[in-house]
Amino acid sequence: MMRMQEDTRTILVRYGEIGLKGKNRALFENRLMDNLRAVIPREGIGQVRKDRGRIFVDPAPDADTEGLLSQIARTFGVVSTSPARVVALEEDTIERAILSEARRALHARPNQSSLTFKVETRRPNKGYPYTSPQINAWLGAVVLRDLGDVFSVDVHAPDVLLQVEIRNHAAYIMGHTVRGPGGLPVGSSGRALLLMSGGIDSPVAAWQMMKRGLSIEAIHFYTPPFTGPRARRKVEDLAAALAPWGAGFTLHLCHFTDPAVTLHERCPRRLHLTIMRRMMLRQASALARHLGLGALVTGDSLGQVASQTLENIVATDDASRVPVLRPLIGLDKEEIMDRARVADTYDISILPHEDCCTVFVPSDPKTMPSLQQVLDGERNLPEHLLGETVQEVETLVFGPDGTMSEKPRGES
Repeated sequence: MMRMQEDTRTILVRYGEIGLKGKNRALFENRLMDNLRAVIPREGIGQVRKDRGRIFVDPAPDADTEGLLSQIARTFGVVSTSPARVVALEEDTIERAILSEARRALHARPNQSSLTFKVETRRPNKGYPYTSPQINAWLGAVVLRDLGDVFSVDVHAPDVLLQVEIRNHAAYIMGHTVRGPGGLPVGSSGRALLLMSGGIDSPVAAWQMMKRGLSIEAIHFYTPPFTGPRARRKVEDLAAALAPWGAGFTLHLCHFTDPAVTLHERCPRRLHLTIMRRMMLRQASALARHLGLGALVTGDSLGQVASQTLENIVATDDASRVPVLRPLIGLDKEEIMDRARVADTYDISILPHEDCCTVFVPSDPKTMPSLQQVLDGERNLPEHLLGETVQEVETLVFGPDGTMSEKPRGES
C-alpha cells in the first residue's frame, strides 16, 4: 500500500436516526449530503462523500475548518462532527497522530495544567489485527507515556475524548467534536407551509418540523398601514435566520388589510380572532395546494392564548383542506423560548413590532365557541373570503447563508 501523507485532513460527520432507515438509508444519506453541499460555500470544500456509516467533508486546501464545523453542526441530520487526521494503518503513524491530537487539545486549554482523557475506538475494518478495547489500551498507554505529566485517564467524564476510527484504508484520529442538532435531513419528509407571525412560536414550529425532515416554506399575512415596514422586516429577518437550518427558506407575503377590515366591520367582535385565523387557513391551504405542499404548520400551544383552546383549534381546522401540524402543541412558553434561543430566532421575535393578529384581536375574545357559532358569525363575509382561493402574494427566497438570493416576484 502506498504510504499516506500524515497531514491529510477531513471532517467526519456522524448521523444517528438515518442509520435505522434500512433499505431507504441511502436516500436519507444522499439528502444529507446534498444539504451539506448547499450550506457550505463551494470554495470551502473539495468533496462530500460517504463510506460505511459516515459522511466525510473534505475541506479545500485553504478552508476555514472551524467555520465549516459550525456550518455542518447547524445541519439537521448531523448528530456530531469532528475534524479528523487521516493516517496510514501503521502503528507508529497512528501513535504520532494520537499524540498530536492530545497536544492540540492541551494547547486549546492553556489555563489548565492537567487534563483527563479517554481513547474511544470504532473499528469498521474487522480485518485490523487489534480489537477496539485493545486499541484503546494501546493508545491510552502511548498518551500516558509521553504526556503523563499533564494527562490522566477518566473513562466516565473525560476533559478530552480522543476518538479513533480504523477504516479499510486508513485510520481517522480526532480530538475535537462539535454536536449537531440530530433529526432527519430537511427535505426527506416532504414539504409544508408555515403560518408565520412575528412572534416567538411560529419560527420554533418551523425549526421543529425541519428537524423532522420537512422542507418548510412560510406565509405571512401583513396589514399596512396597521402594521408598519418594521413588522415586515422582522418577519424577513426571521426567515433569514431559519434559512441556514433548512438549506434555504422561502417566504410568501400576503397583503391582508382588506380582509381584516371587512371582518372587523361585518363579524361579531368576540369571534374576530377565530374567524381571522379561519380566513388565513383558507388562503394558506389554497397556496399549499397550489405549490404542492402537503400540510400546514402553526405555532399553536394548547391553552397558551385564547385562540389556542381546543374549541378554537377545532373551529380553525375546519377551514383547511390540508392537514394542520402543530409541533408545539404540548410545550409551555419556557420550553418554546429555550428552543427559540437554540434556533437563533428569539432575539428577533421579541422585537416590539406587532403583527395583524395582535392589532385586530378583541380585548375579550370568545375562548370556547362552537363550530356552528363561528359559521354563523361568518355569514356576512363576501364569498371570496369564504372560498379557498389563492390570493396574490409576494415571494422572497433566502439562500442557505440567509441572504436574499432572488428579487421578490409576484405569484398568484
